[in-house]
Amino acid sequence: MNITLALLLGVLLDRLFGEVPRWHPLVGFGRYAAWLEKRMNKGSSRILRGALSWTALVAPPALGFMLLAGLEHAWIVNGIALYFALGARALREHGTDVARALQHGDLDEARRRVGFLVSRETADMNEEQIARASTESLLENGNDAIFAAIFWCAIGGAPAVILYRLANTLDAMWGYRNARFNEFGRIAARVDDVLNFIPARLTALTYALLGQTRCALRSWRAQASSWSSPNAGPVMAAGAGSLGLQLGGSAIYEGVVEERTALGEGRSAQGADIPRASRLISRGLFLWITVIGLGEALVYFL
Repeated sequence: MNITLALLLGVLLDRLFGEVPRWHPLVGFGRYAAWLEKRMNKGSSRILRGALSWTALVAPPALGFMLLAGLEHAWIVNGIALYFALGARALREHGTDVARALQHGDLDEARRRVGFLVSRETADMNEEQIARASTESLLENGNDAIFAAIFWCAIGGAPAVILYRLANTLDAMWGYRNARFNEFGRIAARVDDVLNFIPARLTALTYALLGQTRCALRSWRAQASSWSSPNAGPVMAAGAGSLGLQLGGSAIYEGVVEERTALGEGRSAQGADIPRASRLISRGLFLWITVIGLGEALVYFL
């Protein structure tokens, strides 16, 4: 039952403490990644330089945790590694802060709070746009910050979950299709796509099973392929359909209005839908731990 114990430990630590307020390893990693990018992202062969930078950042921590995998109580190491990769409590708290500000009619505070969740411009958002952006971010990050981390921890323990979290962090920093990162961050973006391919579809299926299933599956099948991200598309389409909402649509990035595919079916998002999205993710987390635990117990007793 080592896998289940590791998952329970990681989830419990995240539930009790949330993100480490000071000296979080990912903060230090991000600073080093930014420093390295400034020195490597120049000249010719930027794709190769990006690949070398990615390897230099990700390989040493993953290999280091691989050496710990042989310890007698490795499940403790796996659980602690999962804790540093999880963002369940932080995600829920960010969503709650936005929903509370909208409930109190404080649009300025809601715009400020949603800025912690999304990369789009928030200064002129109205209530519906704030609710839509928050719900989209919760659904997408449900995969990135929770379910994919659990998947890789269950598959390969601490080395796999650390590799995933660092790769996902580099994609968030470098995986942009703009002049600065289109070449240098290409490997980071492609690796993240590969690592998230299966978890994203399991997350989409989880959302579908725990809400309006037919609507979620219909939205996933019809809309996901037209979304810009091959993994965010299924997750967000199924999540929107499960909640009976229509998400997507226009958003402003760096001063440019981007028209995005509509996702889901139903009415526009409202402030009260933000907690609904959080509850959907929480039910999904409970389902994953239950299924993995039952599966491991079955294998153990057989």
